[in-house]
Amino acid sequence: MKLKVKFLKLSAGRPVAILHKKFAEKSSIHVDDRIFIQKNNKKVAAVVDVASGLLKENEIVVSTEIIKTMNLKENDLVKINQASKPESLEIIHKKLAGKRLTSSDFRKIMDDIVSNELTESEIAYFISGVYEKGMTLKETAEMIKAIVSSGKKLDIKGEIADKHSSGGISGRTTPIIVSICACTGLIMPKTSSRAITTASGTADALEVICKVSFSIKEIKNILRKTNACLVWGGSLNLAPADDKIIQVERLLNLDPEPQLLASILAKKLAVNAKYVIIDIPYGKNAKLNKTQALRLKKKFLVLGKHFGIKLECSLNKTEEPLGNGIGPALEIRDVIKVLKRQDSCYKLEKRSLELAGKLLELTGKAKKNSGMKLAKEILDSLQAYKKFLSIIKAQKGNINHIPLAKYKKDIFSTRKGKISQVNIKEINNLARIAGCPLDKTAGLYLHKHVNDKITKGEKILTIYAESKTELKEALKYYEKTKPVIFK
Repeated sequence: MKLKVKFLKLSAGRPVAILHKKFAEKSSIHVDDRIFIQKNNKKVAAVVDVASGLLKENEIVVSTEIIKTMNLKENDLVKINQASKPESLEIIHKKLAGKRLTSSDFRKIMDDIVSNELTESEIAYFISGVYEKGMTLKETAEMIKAIVSSGKKLDIKGEIADKHSSGGISGRTTPIIVSICACTGLIMPKTSSRAITTASGTADALEVICKVSFSIKEIKNILRKTNACLVWGGSLNLAPADDKIIQVERLLNLDPEPQLLASILAKKLAVNAKYVIIDIPYGKNAKLNKTQALRLKKKFLVLGKHFGIKLECSLNKTEEPLGNGIGPALEIRDVIKVLKRQDSCYKLEKRSLELAGKLLELTGKAKKNSGMKLAKEILDSLQAYKKFLSIIKAQKGNINHIPLAKYKKDIFSTRKGKISQVNIKEINNLARIAGCPLDKTAGLYLHKHVNDKITKGEKILTIYAESKTELKEALKYYEKTKPVIFK
């Protein structure tokens, strides 16, 4: 069957094809079925949608992802064939039934995810199976290998170090740590993901002031200039299966432990990191409690040893966001204040120095118990700030103008007291309702932290949003949840 290509500037984030309703009915093709689209020697698998008014019966609308991959032009004729259900669906059913998966099972799933053989809903079933049934460490190791083999490698040499967080806490330590450690000669190819369950990820925050999407060739050039980069991993094709899984996790607001382990370590192996520090925050309202954090640490250490990575985990009891800002623009402002040694965010600075110090000791750049001292010297001397500026410049950005959202609302204390708790989960939810992370300028600014005294009429926090509707919804949520608690 041949159809004529019609352009409609459809960007779906994955290969999608729209068929005319009558043509689909005659061909027994249904919504979410798969078809192969072929022109000459190029063939792409796509997920089907149907419509009637957008196109003629002999036409096909394809997403920009297909247009770029196949180099299509409007009115090109393409051949389409129905594709059978992928084998990996049976493997997903196997995991949903609580059975263990083999190395070949994981390779098949990851290959099918990368080639778009699996729909988002089918990937969601896989994530749900992992979340509900869990995985053994052997399974997790096999999944890591499959994720790494699904993409490219950065293939660089030298003293390559990296840092990652198990997530859940607002506050961007990564740009500070990378800037400090790169000053000592360590190579820091930091590839970050976007927010999954929080208001901002490192890539979201950096995107406020510079580009974060680059090719591998461009990354190598940035590393030659600065020893470091702060980029979005999704643009590099280093672990494309993981990037697609993360997209679905974000929709589900789920981050299963085995997937978290696999995601982090696969990305470290893809950049050839030999030294890795893992930040594991835990606490009453954090993503993990202490028992979960200790269990995660144990698994990271076992897997790190298995893959030949010199790895250390740093647990940190965290009862509130590390910085004042929650949301991409507000968090990057905090980072710059710490680096410039201005009215610094104490907890953000302290945690950044702790982690940078541990990494400097792990790599032999500092003697035992002296890493934090060296990290602070680098920070206080403004070397880290200068390094940060060089990284941002190499990534085609600048820090001269960091805008905030159009609308804002200050929330004031109605009585005298002392802040006893800032509910991290509710604060993250509040910032997301205000528009984060999609609206980079939205978010919250905390004027008070745990143990701070407050008088009647003082500001507790400020909510920023790009629309009146989002601001109104955020205010309603604040009144309902009261995430800042007084004694």
